[in-house]
Parts: sequence; structure tokens; C-alpha cells
Amino acid sequence: MSSNEKEGGAVSAQNRGSWSAFLKSIASFSGDLSSLTAPPFILSSTSLVEFSSYWAEHPSLFVAPAAEQDPEKRMLLVLKWFLSTLKQQYAARSDKFGNEKKPLNPFLGELFLGKWVDEAGTTELVSEQVSHHPPVTAYQIANKEHGVYLQGYNAQKASFSRTINVKQIGHAVFSIPAYDETYLITLPNLHIEGLIFGAPFVELNDKTYITSSSGYTAKIDYSGKGWLSGKKNSFTATLYPTGKETDILYTATGQWNKTFDICEGSKKHNIIDTYDADAVPTTKLIVAPIEQQDPLESRRAWQKVAEGIAVGDMDIVGVEKTKIEESQRELRRQEKTDGRSWERRYFSLVENDVVLEKLAPAIGLLPEEDKTGGVWRFDERKAAGQATTTSSAPAPTSTEKKLELK
Repeated sequence: MSSNEKEGGAVSAQNRGSWSAFLKSIASFSGDLSSLTAPPFILSSTSLVEFSSYWAEHPSLFVAPAAEQDPEKRMLLVLKWFLSTLKQQYAARSDKFGNEKKPLNPFLGELFLGKWVDEAGTTELVSEQVSHHPPVTAYQIANKEHGVYLQGYNAQKASFSRTINVKQIGHAVFSIPAYDETYLITLPNLHIEGLIFGAPFVELNDKTYITSSSGYTAKIDYSGKGWLSGKKNSFTATLYPTGKETDILYTATGQWNKTFDICEGSKKHNIIDTYDADAVPTTKLIVAPIEQQDPLESRRAWQKVAEGIAVGDMDIVGVEKTKIEESQRELRRQEKTDGRSWERRYFSLVENDVVLEKLAPAIGLLPEEDKTGGVWRFDERKAAGQATTTSSAPAPTSTEKKLELK
């Protein structure tokens, strides 16, 4: 593999054949595309369970709403924070590598734990793969010093129709207990551009919402570069009292991966704030050294696979992935024999969730529980039990020790 391919970019001449074959396999495939094997040069060494960290790479923006006394302006700060996360979530990888990489599919029980430490204090992340069929990742991000919390879960369904289309299923809940306030956030659908050139990148589709228990809603409409006009990664967001969409209090417009303006009212010239994604540095996520991680923590579990991808040795990748898959199958067989199911470490299923009951109708959100295995929420009781083991990760059970992912 050449250095250019390691860094990304368009497909090289030597890989055009495998890329063309991959595109043909996509076009003729029916079902969830996540099960397809991508060409080696487009593989990522990062698991999807790590993607939860993209929500809080700007901790100061994440906690900013807690310092605002006015509920209308708090809602605006939540909207600004959400918009600031989009570049990290959907453009950071193509910016870094030159194209969007295919992430590793997490296994049931996979964990990713970390924290950010900066002027906002300590912001902690817990991410866990709570379901494998269907694949679902749940997460909580908490800054206890400022009293700001985010939790949620998501699944993805990929299909092909002229391009790769990805439907994101699930939602997030941003909360500030000091104000007894919650904000329900829906997830954008997306499609992949640049396939024909072998330099894929994400473009967001349709619209998403943020609706608050304080009585405000924001709608974000996404658009991309068309054949004749428009700019890549464009959006328009409006903030209004819930149920009064024409009474626009604030408007935000621009490109979510570059700059956007926030204006008072519906007039786009009355600018009160501007955000430049390139000018706001991210805070580095701190993760325990691999040797100190639990066997089920993502970077330890996938270490040898990642090493194989890094050097372009697909034989190593195949062997090490098979080891992980076989250990997981053995766990499932033992659970079936014992008449038990996998115990999630940090999250639990809930029924009649109060946040969804109160806020989902205002934005027409349907939880689609059949596609996510139910509604998942962070379980404080479970987390308290895990905290008594080790500061970096929970202790493995005897079965996990025996089946440690080597």
C-alpha cells in the first residue's frame, strides 16, 4: 500500500479494479450494505462504537447552555452546539483521510470509554454496543461540574439507489437537570457522494429537529451541492416556539463543515453570531492505555485488526476478525445453553419513556423500537456498580476472561 493510500484520497490505478467491482456488488445487493466487505484501502481501523465521541469534541460548547439563564437563549445555545458537532460527526474522516472510511462493525458488549479535560472541566463518555441484531450503539456524555448530560442510541440502515443511502434510527436527549429541562434530538439521514471517483464523503439529507421541554423547537433542513447551484454541506435552521413554526425567533444558515451565521428573526442579514468550524479547535479525548483497558474495550479488542489495516495486511485482518467473531459466537452459544442473555453494563431497556411521551409528538418522531431492540437509557445503578471496579473500565466476568479477545 502506498503512503498516499494510507492517507486516503481518490482510488489509485492499481485499486480501480477492486473499487469498480465493489461498486457493482453494491448496485446488485439487496439488504443492509453494512454486511458487505469493502476493499482494503477503504477500511477504517475505528469501530462505530467510537463515533459517539463526536458529540462532545468541543466541551465548552457542550456545557455553554447551562450558564444561560434565559430559556430561549439556552435553546439557541443547544442548537449552536448541535450544529458544531456535525463536522466532527460527518466530515472529520474525509477531511483527514481524503475519503470516508468504512468503520468496523461493533460486537455485542463492545465498550468505548474516555474523557475530555479542558476549561470546561471533565466531560466523560460511556459508549456501549447494546445490540448486535439489529446493531445499536448507546452512549452517555456527562459533565457533572456544569450539570449537562447527553444520552442516546442509534442504529443505521444502509441501502443503494444511485448512491449509498444511510437511514439513522434513534435519537439523543440533551438535559440540564438544574433547569429541569430536556431536549429531544433527531438524527440526520445521509448519503455518500464521490463514489464514482473513489473518494466518498458524507452529505446530509432531509431534516432533523431539536425540541425542548421549555417550549422551543428547532428545525434543521439539509441540502447539498446540486448540478447547477448550491454548496456542499449546506443547511438552514430555524428556531421557533413549539407549534408555531412561522414565528421564527432565530435563523442559522451556512455550511455545517465550514462556517455558519446565526441571525435574529427570519432575516438573514441581522447576524448576532458566526461560527467557524476550522477556527474552533477540538479537545483531545483521553482514553486509557490499551494494556489497561478491559478486554471488551474497543481499541484493545480490535488492536490486531487495526494493526493489520495500518500495514495493508488483509490476511492478518481476516484472521484477527475471525477470532473476534468466533469468540462472540461462543458467548452466544453459552448464553443459549445457560438460558440467559447478555447483560449490558451501562444501559437498560425502558418502557413508557417520559421524554419520548412528552416531546416526540411535537416533531412526529417514531422510536421504531423494532429496529433498535427497544428504547435504551443510561442506567445509573449499573454505572455505579461498574465504578467500584476500576477507573478505566469494568472488570470482566469469568466467561469474558476465558474468551478474552486476543
